Amino acid sequence: MSAHRAGFVALIGRPNVGKSTLLNAMLGEKLSIVSPKPQTTRHRIVGVLTRPEFQIALVDTPGLHRGAKRRLNQYMNRAAATSLADADLIAFVVEALRFTEEDAAVLTRIRESGRPAVLIVNKVDRAKPRARLLPFLADLAARFEFRDVVPLSARSREDAARLPALLAAQLPESPALYPPETLTDRPERFRASEIIREKLTLRLQKELPYGLSVEIERVEPTEDGRLALSAVIWVERPSQKAIVIGEGGAVLKEVGRSARLELNRLFGRRVHLELWVKVKQNWADSDSALRSLGYECA
Repeated sequence: MSAHRAGFVALIGRPNVGKSTLLNAMLGEKLSIVSPKPQTTRHRIVGVLTRPEFQIALVDTPGLHRGAKRRLNQYMNRAAATSLADADLIAFVVEALRFTEEDAAVLTRIRESGRPAVLIVNKVDRAKPRARLLPFLADLAARFEFRDVVPLSARSREDAARLPALLAAQLPESPALYPPETLTDRPERFRASEIIREKLTLRLQKELPYGLSVEIERVEPTEDGRLALSAVIWVERPSQKAIVIGEGGAVLKEVGRSARLELNRLFGRRVHLELWVKVKQNWADSDSALRSLGYECA
């Protein structure tokens, strides 16, 4: 009988290579929010995958990026770097047929960490021309002593199903790190705030103010069995507040309806959601403001 394996696997890569999509696919449940906008993931999020023969603590991280001048960006880079340093195994996620200077900078960080790593080449279903894929994989494999090279599509159920066993094979022999029923280290309030932020990101897209964050102020049951949830959407300037609210409150109402459906599933009951938009000047450059909004600043 083979020994039980367990450990932390950090999903590391530049922004928008599909780390969060990959995490959700392996867990079989949506934990990290996903959008086409780069740097959607801002926090370190642990998703726990438990099987009889192994347990993997998958660490979704903000994309490592260069030129981080704002305090929020510096926090995101620090969160990713800390996850890299603490990992038993690094899963370096890149996009098929696209290896940029930012990818190279991430690989340098991995090399300097001294941690073992596997290479995950995502979005192979979009790789055209296909004839370039094998030379691309060979070139990347020659850049570092990866324990394994895994081409896949995070959107493929078959690919997502085979990946955990490949990762677990590289982890140390260990008992489980979390109780078997654990899905994540993040509380429901955090997940609720992220759901609302995701809906804002998807609705506003290019109009989305970068300096936008969501804070849950109140969660309490109501007499009719629902859950009353009040959230504040923080922006940095009054002009951004107008964008988020929309003409006649149209944007805020649409975001509220979309978020409420997903919050109903999260909490397992009907949610009464109230959204407010408030201005906190330049919060993304203020350590005290970042701490108040749940960002762990050094």
